[in-house]
Amino acid sequence: NALRALNEADIILYDRLVSDTVLQMARRDAEQIEVGKSATGHSVRQEDIHTLMLQHAHAGQRVVRLKGGDPFVFGRGGEELEFLRTHGIPYEVIPGITAALACAAYAGIPLTHRDHAQSLCLITAHCQSSLDTLDWAALAQERQTLTFYMGVAGLPTIQ
Repeated sequence: NALRALNEADIILYDRLVSDTVLQMARRDAEQIEVGKSATGHSVRQEDIHTLMLQHAHAGQRVVRLKGGDPFVFGRGGEELEFLRTHGIPYEVIPGITAALACAAYAGIPLTHRDHAQSLCLITAHCQSSLDTLDWAALAQERQTLTFYMGVAGLPTIQ
């Protein structure tokens, strides 16, 4: 489905984590616009991404919003779908693979195990307010696996 979408796209709005290999699979005449964000700042504001999706869809173009990983795990996919729904823009979601699952699998690390971890918690360390708002007592409970996204800057607090 993802390959079909790339081949049918007129416009591809992509994040900086999307590899060149993936972008090369797109139709040659598709316009590719990088709208990615980075830890040092936003290259394109979220509101501007919404505007681009809306403008191109209203122009009758097929728009692909290409994100690295799963758009619904700290990827703002929920915000983008709300925007599309509000404006009556039809969409199809083609899910990616969540980084936590992929990295653990590649490393041979089970995220759950009946003898060790009965639950999995995905946590962003890139909070709008502070890491202090997390319930650290609940996170310190046994028999669960914690996975932190975007945790380098918050590493002293996490440790």
